[in-house]
Amino acid sequence: MLITISNRLPVSVVRREQSLHFESSVGGLATGLAQYVKSEPSAWVGWPGIPLSRISDGERAGIRERLKQESCHPVFLTGYEVENFYYGFANRTIWPLFHYFPLHTTYNKTFWAVYEKVNAKFADAVAEILRPGDTVWVHDYHLLLLPEMIRRRRPEASIGFFLHIPFPSYELFRLLPWREEILRGLLGADLVGFHTESYGRHFLESVSAILGHETRPGKIRTGNRTVAVGAFPMGIDSKRFSSAGSLPRVRREVEKIEKRSLDRKIILSVDRLDYTKGIPQRIEAYDLFLERNPEWREKVTFILIAVPSRTAVPAYAQLKKSVDESIGRISGRFGTIGWVPIWYLYRALPFETLAAHYRAADVCLVTPLRDGMNLVAKEYLACRDEGDGVLVLSEMAGSAEELSGSILVNPNNTDEIAEAIKEALCLSPEEQVRRNGPMRRRIAGHTVVRWAGDFLRELSRSRKETKA
Repeated sequence: MLITISNRLPVSVVRREQSLHFESSVGGLATGLAQYVKSEPSAWVGWPGIPLSRISDGERAGIRERLKQESCHPVFLTGYEVENFYYGFANRTIWPLFHYFPLHTTYNKTFWAVYEKVNAKFADAVAEILRPGDTVWVHDYHLLLLPEMIRRRRPEASIGFFLHIPFPSYELFRLLPWREEILRGLLGADLVGFHTESYGRHFLESVSAILGHETRPGKIRTGNRTVAVGAFPMGIDSKRFSSAGSLPRVRREVEKIEKRSLDRKIILSVDRLDYTKGIPQRIEAYDLFLERNPEWREKVTFILIAVPSRTAVPAYAQLKKSVDESIGRISGRFGTIGWVPIWYLYRALPFETLAAHYRAADVCLVTPLRDGMNLVAKEYLACRDEGDGVLVLSEMAGSAEELSGSILVNPNNTDEIAEAIKEALCLSPEEQVRRNGPMRRRIAGHTVVRWAGDFLRELSRSRKETKA
């Protein structure tokens, strides 16, 4: 059996008035892995999304039984644990540091203590259901200590770990007071996976420099064990996006967008509202584009979709304020009675509406300052059934290594992004198809199901080598 472990379960529990409701979780990991785990005997361990203070003991038992029907096993957390583990250490320490934002990073002993405690809770939950022959797959930066904790409880377990965000260079990682504990936690796995080879090299360098272990490309020797390290670029459900144009609701949404835009060229941006995504720089670049190219005013519309994220973290509240002000300034500066330069949607969109925006957009701007992979870039290209459309992509996104046919930019260089916007709007349809062809074929061939299969096959192979 495959046991998947992540911070959140693919099913969330929410309270509305006096009753509990079970909903599909929003998130790339839950969505991405859903296909694969349904094809295999599996179980999923994670937090159901509701703090203990909001449920009674009886309700807790009912939640367990209901989730068991979905092969899900909940790890219940208190509000204090959520605050310090998730909003604290995970998103105010690991997230900013691993994305190269040391000035946003908080080093708090309480955050760390609760992070250890919650990882131990997850380890206990896994140990309860783990049986000989099972495979454990731990996901992401919330659970960096978990592989070693499971290894202590079940020494013979087959354990894989995948990090969905960047692993930083040694010079940044060494700033972390708990750097040794984090590395030892990860080395409890048999295979540690990353989106790109560069993240893997950073990890190997940190293990060598901080722990002094012998390393070579793709391998770490620790005690009597060998830990494998590999790159596995995550894909998407490409068929779902490429076939979206046949859905009646998507076609209606596309017509609505095109009608409202009055046949203007459409530039699209889709992100969580996160300081790593480069949204202020992107807005500034669009401002610069309009200033330098007055002939494009009233002929282009920028649709900015920003999904609310971690609103309890102060840096995110400040980011929203900055974005709101910038959009208002641009609208006041360039807008006319019949033209709004930026359509700003501060909310998540259902799949059909999002797919319609991908299909309607002439240009997609994906310019994070640092990103583990970024699946928006792949989703946009997969939705373009004619093979047209132009992707402007940050060279700091993990997906840039695969999508070399896009217009690559330095996300900190607003002049370069402004020029890339103009180039993208002027690119001929023939050149668009020529650039997109190889990228679309790669996206179609390297799906999320293939990604999961490749990782688990490599984990199985690594285990056999270690036992030999």
